[in-house]
Amino acid sequence: MNSLDPIGAGIAEVESIVARARASQGVFEASGSQLLYDRAAQAVAWAIMEPSRNKHLAELAVETTGLGNVPDKITKNHRKTLGLMRDIAGARTYGVISNDPETGITEIARPIGVIGAVVPSTNPGATPANNIINALKCGNAIVVSPSPKGVPTCGALLGYIHAEFDKFGLDHDLVQMIPGRVSKEKTQRLLEIADLIVVTGSQNNVKRAYTSGTPALAVGAGNVCVIVDETADLAAAAQKIAASKTFDNATSCSSENSIVVVDEVYDALTAEMARTGGALITDDTRITSTLWVDGHLNPSAIARDADELIEALGLKGDVPADTQYIAVETKGIGPGFPLSGEKLSRVLAVYRAADFDDAVAITREIQLYQGAGHSVGIHTSDETRPLTLAKEIPTSRVIVNQAHTFATGGAFNNGMPFSLSMGCGSWGGNSIDDNLHWKHFIQSTKIVREIPAREPAVEDIFGAYWEQVGK
Repeated sequence: MNSLDPIGAGIAEVESIVARARASQGVFEASGSQLLYDRAAQAVAWAIMEPSRNKHLAELAVETTGLGNVPDKITKNHRKTLGLMRDIAGARTYGVISNDPETGITEIARPIGVIGAVVPSTNPGATPANNIINALKCGNAIVVSPSPKGVPTCGALLGYIHAEFDKFGLDHDLVQMIPGRVSKEKTQRLLEIADLIVVTGSQNNVKRAYTSGTPALAVGAGNVCVIVDETADLAAAAQKIAASKTFDNATSCSSENSIVVVDEVYDALTAEMARTGGALITDDTRITSTLWVDGHLNPSAIARDADELIEALGLKGDVPADTQYIAVETKGIGPGFPLSGEKLSRVLAVYRAADFDDAVAITREIQLYQGAGHSVGIHTSDETRPLTLAKEIPTSRVIVNQAHTFATGGAFNNGMPFSLSMGCGSWGGNSIDDNLHWKHFIQSTKIVREIPAREPAVEDIFGAYWEQVGK
C-alpha cells in the first residue's frame, strides 16, 4: 500500500480490524457458553456504569462534542445500561433455546459474526455501550465507527471495557473501534465487510447502510409531536414536557419538538408551562431568525444549556430568569417552516388546535413532513384517544401520559425495551419498527424433524368462503 495514499491506508486499516474481530469472534463462539456471553455483557456494563468512569465519560462527551450536559449524560449512561442489563438478564442466547415436540423443531442460537456499529455524537458513550452489550450477549464481535467528535469518548469507553476484559482473559479484539479521524471511506468499508450493520445517527449513514450490500438495522429521524387534550392533567403534562424537553439539552431523538394543544386548555397549559420553566414566545420570527443561520441550525444554540440558548437566540432580558426552555407559538408545517422539524435544542414549537380531531390532523401533517414512524405522544384521560392516534398517525409508538424522552427508549415504569435506537418501520425507511434490542443481534439454526401429517381437507379451508360467495 502506497504510504502517500491515505484513503487506501485507511481502508486497509479497517479491513485489518474486521479480520481481527472475525478471528476473535470465532474463538469466542467456539469456547462459548451462556455464562461467558453474560459475563462479557456485564463487563461492558460495569465499564460504563462504574461511577468514576461514568463521570469521566460524561465530562469527556460534553467537552469534545459540545452537546448535552454532564449530569444528564451520567444519568443516561447509568439508567440506559442498567435497564438493558435488566432486559437481557434471563435471555437465552447460547445453545438450544427452544425445543417444541409438537412442531418437531429445535432452535439453536447462533451469533451473526462481526457487527459494525455507526454511532452518533449525541450519545458517544451510551449508544456504543448499548450496541456492544447486545452484540456480546449474543456471541458476536463488534467494531464501532464513532462520529469524529465522539472518537475521544468512544476510545475511553473501549479502554475501560478492555480493562474489564483483562479481569477474566477476554480478547480485546472482540470490541474495537475505527481509530483516528473517522472518514466516509473508512465507514463505508466497514459497512461493506461486516456481517451486520447497526446505524444510529445521520440519515446519510442510514441510506449508505441500506445500500451497502450488508444486512442492516438502521433507525429513522425523530421529530416528536405530543398532543395535550382538554381532558389532560395539565400540571402533570407541563412538568413532564419540561423534564423531557430539557434532559441532556434535547440531544435525544425522543425529545419533544412540537406540542399540539387543544384550544379549550391552551391558555391554562401555557400558564402551567411557564411555572415549569417554559417561556412562551408569540412571534415565531424572533426564533427562526436566530435558531437558523444560513439555513442551518445555529451551533451556539444546539444542545446548549438554557442560559447559552437564551443568549444565542437574543432573548436575554426578554424571558424570566428561571427559563429552562423556549416555547414558540407557530402555525406552519413543512420545508418553509423550520420550527415544524427537529431542532436539537431547548426550543419547543407550540400549535393550537380547535379540538382533538384537529390536533390529530396537525400531528399527522407534522409527522408526514419529518419524523414519520418514530413516535408521538398524548396527555389525556380519555382511554380511547391513544388508539385513535395509533390508527391515524404514521408512527411506531404512541406514548401516553409520560415524559417522552424517558419513555420511548424504555423506562422502568413501562414495557418498552431499553434502547437508544428506535426503529421507524416503513414510514421512516427502516427494516424494524421496534426498539433495537438483543433479539436483533442473533440468528438461529432450526433442526426440523418429521411429525404426524397435518394436511387439511380443501373443504375445511374454503367451506365458509363457498357458503358466502359460492365456488
